[in-house]
Amino acid sequence: MKKQPRTQIVKLVAIGNSKGVRLPKSILQKYGFSGTLLLEETEEGVLLRQMQDEKLSWADTFRAMAQESEDWQDFENTIVDGLEMDDFKS
Repeated sequence: MKKQPRTQIVKLVAIGNSKGVRLPKSILQKYGFSGTLLLEETEEGVLLRQMQDEKLSWADTFRAMAQESEDWQDFENTIVDGLEMDDFKS
């Protein structure tokens, strides 16, 4: 069952020649917002979220690979597929 979104009323405030929204401190702390945020336009409205580092850590990469349950038995054969053994001789 999908949770109903919590709502709050916020006002647009002038920031130079632009407008902005003040987010309550409790929201900033709850979601760890600081610095730069990602604004995403959706069909339902605007979504703000924390910027994510696109790089996975080694541990995250290992977990993601383990979840895939891939068969790596032919890896060594695949990596040299199409290469001649003479290419490796000095």
